[in-house]
Amino acid sequence: MDNASKLGKPNIEHKNRLARTLLEKLDYDQLTNCMRCGFCLPACPTFKETGMEPASPRGRIAMMKAAVDGLMEPDQQFQDQMNLCLGCRACEPACPADVKYGQLIEQTKEAIEQHASHSLPVKLMRKTLFKALFPKRGNLKLLGHSLALYQKSGMQSLAHKTGAMKLFPKHLREMEGILPPASGKGVVERLGTFVPAKGEAIARVAMFRGCIMDVMFADTNVNTVELLTEAGFDVYIPQEQVCCGALHAHSGEMEDARSLAAINIDTFKSLGVDYIVSNAGGCGALLIEYDHLMQEDQQYAEAAKWFASRVIDISTLLVEKGRLPQFAERSSAEPVKVTYQDSCHLRNVMKGSSAPRVLMKQVAGTEFIEMKEADRCCGSAGVYNVVQPEMAGSILEHKMEHAAQTSASYMLTSNPGCLLQMKLGIDKHLPSEPMKAMHIVDFLHERMLFSK
Repeated sequence: MDNASKLGKPNIEHKNRLARTLLEKLDYDQLTNCMRCGFCLPACPTFKETGMEPASPRGRIAMMKAAVDGLMEPDQQFQDQMNLCLGCRACEPACPADVKYGQLIEQTKEAIEQHASHSLPVKLMRKTLFKALFPKRGNLKLLGHSLALYQKSGMQSLAHKTGAMKLFPKHLREMEGILPPASGKGVVERLGTFVPAKGEAIARVAMFRGCIMDVMFADTNVNTVELLTEAGFDVYIPQEQVCCGALHAHSGEMEDARSLAAINIDTFKSLGVDYIVSNAGGCGALLIEYDHLMQEDQQYAEAAKWFASRVIDISTLLVEKGRLPQFAERSSAEPVKVTYQDSCHLRNVMKGSSAPRVLMKQVAGTEFIEMKEADRCCGSAGVYNVVQPEMAGSILEHKMEHAAQTSASYMLTSNPGCLLQMKLGIDKHLPSEPMKAMHIVDFLHERMLFSK
């Protein structure tokens, strides 16, 4: 009996190469679990924007199944609809049948990528990002030093004054304008690989420092460690850890994602820690699913379960396990209004929507304002706002309409991509509003009373 028959898949000899690969990769049980009930439709940002059935999770699953069943060819329109998906996974909590849509869309994108015919510039860009940059800590440090030099030396100002930035597409020019100060010195270079708890230790945790987080948001990583130690955790920051692989997985580069996962599993398991802490929802969502990612790997399947069972977001860890730090009250007469944009992957995959709100409400002198549709994707979605700028821009515009209604001084979030998207949205759509986008860790750290 062949593999397809074992899995209950149709025994079809597809002429289309992509269809054959989809038949091989897709979990047919998950495809058939979809009841076509439509509960996912109002949760899906691309369906809301377009009103088109193929741009919904239900529609995409129907197309996947039709391709596997031989009822349609996975042509360019099929591929375009799959690539239009943000991967926010808001459809999963809404699904009464518990369909694992996130796994299906990643399996589909992996199949598409195996047969993709990219232009030379795109091939070079993908090779640079996925092979040379994200997996290599040394190259990331070089990127950080180079960006810091560009920002501090006057080259950035010169590029804007001379109009050199006009050589780039508009959406890339806008993103360049809101990038935070870069650094080649990450959290390990600044704090070392171990920082003890303040007072009696509650548990031993290892921090996942990320790749872009440690270049563009190194201060946030440092603040994360200081929050953790203040809350009673011994913090290990293993030097050997690498990129989580999320951007690879979302872009169809699954084998590279598995290779990175294997390194991280070996690295963190050797420490034998109680928790593996993430401060980036996008990273945490893949880390917590390493067990699924590595389930076919006999060498790593069990270790991946150990790893995934220990992954936790910093907000959840602080609220559920830590000694909550004391926060200083601000001297202003009026409470500072704060609002929050959920990281899709933190909310929908890690189930971590309540802890950040609990922490914000602990800060004296602040008033938390719940933003309308805070649970809806902001349009960042990894590199989505770069490769799908039109859809990302439309989603962001609606997000900023809701943000303006809060009259908040701070827009907080728990993911670097979301943070940059919020910065862009405020700069582009709310320039006159006194609103500042900030990672929740930085907001809490700024107001924390440190023990002596």
